[in-house]
Amino acid sequence: ENPLHRKIFEEENYDTIWNNLKQFSISNGEKAYLFLDEVQNLPEISRVVKYLYDHWDVKFFLTGSSSYYLRNLFPESLAGRKIIFEMFPLTFSEFLVFKQVERVVVQEFSQKAEKKNQISYDRLIPYYKEYLKFGGFPSVVLEQSLERKKILLNEIFTSYFEKDAKNLADFNDMSKLRDLILFLIPRIGARVEVLKLATTLSVSRETVYAYLAFLEQTYFISLLPRYSGSIDRQAAGSRKLFLCDSGIAGILGKSSEGQLFEQSVFQNLRSDYALAFYNRNEGKEIDFIVDKKIALEVKTTASQRDITTLQLRANSIRIPDYFVITLQYLDKEKIVVVTDM
Repeated sequence: ENPLHRKIFEEENYDTIWNNLKQFSISNGEKAYLFLDEVQNLPEISRVVKYLYDHWDVKFFLTGSSSYYLRNLFPESLAGRKIIFEMFPLTFSEFLVFKQVERVVVQEFSQKAEKKNQISYDRLIPYYKEYLKFGGFPSVVLEQSLERKKILLNEIFTSYFEKDAKNLADFNDMSKLRDLILFLIPRIGARVEVLKLATTLSVSRETVYAYLAFLEQTYFISLLPRYSGSIDRQAAGSRKLFLCDSGIAGILGKSSEGQLFEQSVFQNLRSDYALAFYNRNEGKEIDFIVDKKIALEVKTTASQRDITTLQLRANSIRIPDYFVITLQYLDKEKIVVVTDM
């Protein structure tokens, strides 16, 4: 963000950049490591990176807040030279690490269901409720004051909208993008209906599609596809909405406890699994299809009826296994309590 630091790389002759880097005790006489943050502020950096990487013994670690920018910034000329890592707000397991709370973790859903424990649940559920309310942004997790947590969440959203959105988006009316974000908050966990959004915002469907694509590529929202045995049908169907973080969802608008709970479960699943949802016209739905082989239903309070219903729906689409994830402890087979996520 410092213009003087950006100037280091703004040389016509890229070899002279090494002279600028000497003030930071970085030379090309030995292996060099350059860590550059907020690289979206320097549009020409990709050419510099490619040249220096190809001609000198140097490794770059480049960070930025937007795949929308980064994927277009580094063209195919860097193929074979780059590895992209996506970093999301913390999962509950990572949240507990930040809180310095130990927990026995099992990976398979079948093990989670089999080995749940009331004492462990009672110890961990206060932490999960904090995670549910304030989300997984590291600075928010580490903050002790509840009021400061809210302030930080507001600052994170303001920074996203005022810096990332306004700098990266090429939209004539940013107020419409802001309005769309606010309209989306009560629709967490629901299918996105583009025509309704376009009518509400008084814009074209094409504009809504452009807004949604931007929000997804800047990691503000995620849109889950509808599960289908056909790849073409899955791509063509309406998609299900989630936000980047339950804490952001909580400070931007009113969502039900069930919506925020499903949002938090999504945050625990997205990094490790390929996710979809299942829905039929008559209202039969499965919240998550995991890796095309496990059906998950999310309930704040579960019952045997929920388990039986999920079993029938999973069987109808030939999904071999199924579990109900619940916020309240229930000692039944096929129940996973959320503190074991």
